[in-house]
Amino acid sequence: MRKILAVLCVIFFALLLPAAERTWEPLPVPLSNNAVATAKVGHRLYMFSFMGIGPRKTWDAISNQTFAYNVDSGKWDEWRPVPGPAGRIAAAAIGMRDVVYRMGGYTVDGRGEETSVHSVEVLLPSKGIWYRAGDMPMSLDDSVLGVYRDRYIYTVSGWSQNNAVSNVQVYDSAKDKWQQATPIPGTPVFGHAGGMVNDTIVYVDGAYKNPAGRSPKYVASDECWMGKVDSHDITRIKWSKLPNHPGKARYRIAAGASEHDQKIYFSGGTDNPYNFDGIGFDGKPAEPSLVTFAWNLKTGKWEVINEKTPNPTMDNRGLLVTPYGLIRIGGMEAGQKVTAKVSAIPRSAK
Repeated sequence: MRKILAVLCVIFFALLLPAAERTWEPLPVPLSNNAVATAKVGHRLYMFSFMGIGPRKTWDAISNQTFAYNVDSGKWDEWRPVPGPAGRIAAAAIGMRDVVYRMGGYTVDGRGEETSVHSVEVLLPSKGIWYRAGDMPMSLDDSVLGVYRDRYIYTVSGWSQNNAVSNVQVYDSAKDKWQQATPIPGTPVFGHAGGMVNDTIVYVDGAYKNPAGRSPKYVASDECWMGKVDSHDITRIKWSKLPNHPGKARYRIAAGASEHDQKIYFSGGTDNPYNFDGIGFDGKPAEPSLVTFAWNLKTGKWEVINEKTPNPTMDNRGLLVTPYGLIRIGGMEAGQKVTAKVSAIPRSAK
């Protein structure tokens, strides 16, 4: 009996090992600005990476590839690419029930022309197939997504072809229909970060056109906002301003929401807004922030998770909240290096 108890204790404490001690197989190729999401296939958890830009950080290094990571086997496989004529960056993805929705992004051609797209592609992981959903009314990239009632997807602000917009769009997955919701009251931004827990949306920072009209063309925003959806009307949102968050990161922070924790997590990003090559609009190289933090919906306060997050990254399109920790897939490391690394950050404060 004592031997059995000893074995059970070993198993129990092994399950409590911090996420950082698990070895995560890197992506098959280095990618940054790739959309990420999780979904279950049966009882198996999968993590997905869609599109993104490779190490050359040029227009022809933009990918339309789909990679799926089986958490049980610890292996990546390449799945069918995202449909469409070209790869995209600054897209968004989110899992809902047993499907994954991939929305927007922008293409870059050989002349450097950037085009926001309005397409929505839906992946059925159980079958490994894609289908096209109803297009967004407004083309959009560098936006924030949130899920409400396992049915509605909200897009919050972002870039639409020529400028950042204040629009909030709502997609009804049951009817494949779009509506407009209460716009954000703050400065329209792109490259901001956030998520949604139950009826509450939180987003922070991003960039906007320099109101002074001089170099740099775009500057960082320090605004943080919270919106609560009306339980009787999904298009009505009551917005309120939040205090500034911990740390200096202001642009393309990785973010992920957790209903279980009642928190929205943020990690990395940079205080120097940049284009897809990692060079700031001020001509200086952008570098990632070390800080990981969260908005705690229970306490209504910011909290620091880690002031010195190991191997910080920027240019991530999401932070996956899993039982194994906060997962970053790819992104740009220090020196604007596009990475294939997959790493986990513990969800509790250090």
